[in-house]
Amino acid sequence: MQLSKRLQAVADMVTFGSRVADIGCDHAYTAIYLLTNGISPYVVAMDVNQGPLDRARKNIERYGVVDKVSIRKSDGLKMLNSGEVDTILIAGMGARLMVQILTSRLDIVASVNELVLQPQSEIHLVRKTVKELGYLIIKENMVKEDGKYYVILKIACNKQNLNSDEYQLIKPEHIYFGRLLLEEKNPVLLDYLHAEMHKHQKLYHELSAQPTNQSVMRQNEIAEMLRLIDQAISCYEEEIG
Repeated sequence: MQLSKRLQAVADMVTFGSRVADIGCDHAYTAIYLLTNGISPYVVAMDVNQGPLDRARKNIERYGVVDKVSIRKSDGLKMLNSGEVDTILIAGMGARLMVQILTSRLDIVASVNELVLQPQSEIHLVRKTVKELGYLIIKENMVKEDGKYYVILKIACNKQNLNSDEYQLIKPEHIYFGRLLLEEKNPVLLDYLHAEMHKHQKLYHELSAQPTNQSVMRQNEIAEMLRLIDQAISCYEEEIG
């Protein structure tokens, strides 16, 4: 099975040998890829709606991995048992829903080794929540597909063997754009930063043309975001050594 660039980047984050819970599994393409490529021995495919589960079941039967998948109708993590999997994978959801799913069952989250998350929007909310929970983002990737940008996070829930200083989110631009992406000078992130700079500059000038109390407040917010974007871009311009 060949995945989209986005889903391939998500699947690549899963640690080899991990049992995986795919939350919001949709067609179960990621689950099937993990199983047929020997990355995962067992997947729990979960979705809150019956339609996606029916599609997932057909695909799972088609690819002959029925004995390695448990299909469950579940609102978030409700039907997942503690210790049942090593990895919780959530891809293609908005950040607020993703945060709600994770924080509603912190006992289940604490029982796994890692989270693999691909928020569709407001990624800073996910990074902020991860930091508040005391977990660590140990790997990030960013890809562009069909004109859209996607960030994928790998988060360690078991920090015993990690140097936490290496992964802490220290600066505001780390929360918004990712410390690891910036340190690795991810080229897709740089492309995204320039696009965001152009978008925010244009909006700032449009608001300047018709000043009101509300627009001035919005201008201040945009100015702060432009400052953060500029700080992030400067990471790519720093001399090495």
